[in-house]
Amino acid sequence: MSSIQSIGSRGARQAEETAAQPEAKIMRFQEITDGRGSLVVVEDLKDIPFRIARIFYIYGTDTEAVRGCHANRKTEFVLINVCGSSKVKAMNGRTEEVYVLDKPSVGVYLPKMVWKEMYDFSADSVLLCLCSENYDPGEYIRDYNAFLKEVRCL
Repeated sequence: MSSIQSIGSRGARQAEETAAQPEAKIMRFQEITDGRGSLVVVEDLKDIPFRIARIFYIYGTDTEAVRGCHANRKTEFVLINVCGSSKVKAMNGRTEEVYVLDKPSVGVYLPKMVWKEMYDFSADSVLLCLCSENYDPGEYIRDYNAFLKEVRCL
C-alpha cells in the first residue's frame, strides 16, 4: 500500500498495523512571521519525541539522486526541508508512505526500524536531519531484504 502525504494529509493504513510500533508521521512546527520575516521553532522533547543527539543536513543533491536507502535499529529521525523540497519514502515492511516536504515549518518523524529513501530534491533543497542517536554504523541496515527479515516480513 502506498500513499503520498503532503503537509499532514493522512492516507489509508492497512488494518494489520499495530499501535505498539510507532509510525512515520508529518509534524508541524511553530512558525512566527512578522514584517522582518519568519522563524520556525523546533525543541527536543517538546516538538519532537526525542532528545537531539546529532544534526546533519543534505544539500547540493542532484535531482535524480536517492539518499538514505537504509533503516536504523536505534535512531529516530525528524527530517525538515528548510529550503526547497524533497520527498521521503518510509517503509515499515508492510506499508509505504511518501511524504512531500516543501515547507520549513513541516517535517516528517521517522521512528527506528523504518526503511527510508529521500529523493526528488529541488535544486535549492536543504534537508535538515535531526537524530536521536550519535552516528553508529553498526545500527544501520543497508540491505532492504535484510531489513525485511529483521521486521519478519519475508
